[in-house]
Amino acid sequence: MKLIKKALLFILGITALINGYSAGFPKPTFTASYSTKTAPKAGDVIEIIIKFNVAKGFHVYSEKSDCPEDDGPIRASIDFDKNPSFELIGKIKGIGDHMVKETEVWNCSTGEFTYKGEFRQKIRVLSSINGIKMLFNGQICNESGCENIRDAAITLGSLAVLGKMDVQIAPPDETMTEEPSAVDDSNQVAPITANNETPDYLKAEKLTSVKTFDGKQSKETSEGMMGLFILAFLSGLTALLTPCVFPMIPMTVSFFIKNKNRKLALRDSFVFSISIIALYTVVGTIVAFAFGANAANWLSTHWLPNVFFTVIFVVFAASFFGAFEITLPSWIVNKVDQQADKGGLTGAVFMAVTIALVSFSCTGPIVGTVLVEAVHGGASRPIVAMFGFSLAFALPFGLLALFPSWLNNLPKSGGWLNSVKVVLGFVELAFAMKFLSIPDQTYHWGILDREIYLAVWIVIFSLLGLYLLGKIQFDHDSPTKKLSVFRLSLVILVFTFVAYMIPGMFGAPLKGLAGYLPPMSTQDFRMDRSAESSAGLCESPKYSNLLHSPHGISSYYDYDQALACAREQKKPLFIDFTGHGCVNCRKMEEKVWSDPEVLKLLKDKYIVVSLYVDDKKIKLPKNEQYNSKSSGKTITTLGEKNAELEEYYFGKSTQPLYCLLDANEELLQPAYGADYFEFKVAPFKQFLEDGITRYNSKKN
Repeated sequence: MKLIKKALLFILGITALINGYSAGFPKPTFTASYSTKTAPKAGDVIEIIIKFNVAKGFHVYSEKSDCPEDDGPIRASIDFDKNPSFELIGKIKGIGDHMVKETEVWNCSTGEFTYKGEFRQKIRVLSSINGIKMLFNGQICNESGCENIRDAAITLGSLAVLGKMDVQIAPPDETMTEEPSAVDDSNQVAPITANNETPDYLKAEKLTSVKTFDGKQSKETSEGMMGLFILAFLSGLTALLTPCVFPMIPMTVSFFIKNKNRKLALRDSFVFSISIIALYTVVGTIVAFAFGANAANWLSTHWLPNVFFTVIFVVFAASFFGAFEITLPSWIVNKVDQQADKGGLTGAVFMAVTIALVSFSCTGPIVGTVLVEAVHGGASRPIVAMFGFSLAFALPFGLLALFPSWLNNLPKSGGWLNSVKVVLGFVELAFAMKFLSIPDQTYHWGILDREIYLAVWIVIFSLLGLYLLGKIQFDHDSPTKKLSVFRLSLVILVFTFVAYMIPGMFGAPLKGLAGYLPPMSTQDFRMDRSAESSAGLCESPKYSNLLHSPHGISSYYDYDQALACAREQKKPLFIDFTGHGCVNCRKMEEKVWSDPEVLKLLKDKYIVVSLYVDDKKIKLPKNEQYNSKSSGKTITTLGEKNAELEEYYFGKSTQPLYCLLDANEELLQPAYGADYFEFKVAPFKQFLEDGITRYNSKKN
C-alpha cells in the first residue's frame, strides 16, 4: 500500500505544481524617480528611472530574447500615459536583466530579472510636468508556473521646468508604407507613429474591470471535460481490442489468480490496476505541465503544430496498416520484465509497466490521438484524458481477477484483432485531414476547400467499407471467408455515412458534421447558395473578401465599424467571437442560427459583427496597429486584436462567445458560450429577444 500512496502523492504533487500559481504570486513593487535633482530647462533631455524588486525564487521576463516575435514568454513592458508636458526619446531600456537559455519550455534564450530590476526612459521636457502615470505589464514565474501582471499602476510626482517649449507634432502619415526607422539613444525626438496608439476601446481607463450585466460577470462555460473523458474511456476500451493487448489479458489475469491465497491475489490485481492508471495519468500530468492552458490557442490555430499532428496521424495510420511497427527498445522491456518476475507488490507494479511497454506499438497511436485532442484546451485536460483512458484499460484486468470464471467467455484471438488495427488506421487518416484543415482556414491557404475535404473523407470511408467487406486485404490480414452479422452491421453503418456525405459535395449543409467540415463559404459549387450581402449595413464591411458569415447574414468583421453602424441605425450590437478552427462555432451556426426565427432576429433586429480570434493572415492597416497591454508586442493581425478585445472587455478566451451591447457598449445580457445554449434554438432565441427588450427599455 505504501507504493500506491507514493504514486498517488506524486500525481497530486505534480497537479498542485501546475495549478498552484492560481493562488497568486508575489507582485513586484515599483518606485519611480527623475534623473535630475534640479529643475531642468525646457528642451532638456532627462531620464525617468523605474526600479522594482522580485521575490526570491521568482523571475520576471525582460525584453531581451531571441525567441520569434509571436512566441516565447510575455516580456516586461511599461506604457506611458499621454502627457503634453514631455515626449519620449527612443525606447525604454531594461537594466540588470541577464540572458537564460530556456531549453525545456521555449527552446530559445530569454532575458530575466531576478531579485531586482530597473527601467530607464529618456524624455524631452517641454514644460512643467504635473505627474506621470505609467502601466507595467509582464509575467512573474517560478518553477511551478507563471502569473501575468496586468496594468500595474506606477506614478511619478511633479517636476518643475524652467520655461516652456512649444512643439508641433505632425499627425501620422496615413500613406506610410515602411516602418519608421528605429530611434537611437541620442537626443533626437522619436517620431510618433500610429502603431504605438492603443485603440480607444483598449485604453487603460476603460479596462479597470471586465464588463458585467447587472453587476455580475458571466461565468465561464464548461470545456467539455465529460465529453473528453468519455472519448478517452472509449479509446481505452478500443485499445484492449488490439492484437498487442487482447491476447495478454488471460495471461496477465492468470498470473494473479494462480496464487492460492485469494486475498493476496486480489491485492496484487488491485495494485496492478492502480499502477496502470497511475502510469498513464502521470503521462497526462507531464503533458499538462509541458503545454499548459496558455499554449492551447497556439496549438489550436498555428500551422506548425497542426501540420506536425497531420504528419503524426498519417504515420500512425501507416503503422496500423502494417507498414511498420512503432516499438520501444527491447532492452527497456526486458529489464522491466525481469522486475515483474519477482512477484509481490513490486512484481505487480512492474507487470503493469511491462504491459504498457509491450503494447506500445498498438496503444501508442491511440494514446497520441487522445493527447492531441486533450492539449487543445486547459491544463487539466490531458490529466482527465489519460485518467479516462487508463481506467478503461485497467478495468478488465481488475474485473477478471475478481471473477475468474468470466475468462471462459472471452472471444478467441484471431484475424479480427488485425482488422481492428486497420479500421483504426482509416480513422487516423480521417483525423489527419481535420488537423490540416485548421491552418488551411486560419492562414487562408485554400488547399482543403469543403468539397475537397469531403471528397477525401468519402474515399477514406468507402475504402474502409470495402475492407470490412473483404474486398481489400493487407499483408497481415486473414482471408475473409464469410461475413459475420456484426461485420455486416459495420459495413452498413460505414456506407450509410458515405451516402450521407455525398450530397455535401453539392452544397447540402450536413448538420451532423457541423464543426468538423470547412465552412460552407469555402465551397465552390452549391445548388442552394444563400449569397452574403451588405444589405442593411451602413457601409461595405472590411475584410469581406476573406471572411464570411453563414446563411447570408449581413455582417461586419471589425468592431469599430460595427459599433458605429449600430449607433447610426439605433440597433443593438450582436458580437460573435468566433474562429476558423472552432468546432462549436460551426455547430451553433448550422444547428441554431439556421432556424428561420433566429435568422430573422439576427438580420432585422441586430447589427452583427463576427470577430475571428484565430485569423493569422489578415494584417491590420498601419494606423490601426498598436502595442499590446498584456504582451507588450505590437498587435499586427486582426486575430490578435480580436482576441485581446475579448479578453479585456469580457474576461474570456473561449469561442464561440456571444455578447449583446447597446450604443454605450454596455451588456444587454450576460455573455454566453455554446455550452450554455446546449446547441438548442429556444434558449438562444430567448437570449436575443431578451437583449432587444432590454435595449428598448434603456432607450425609452
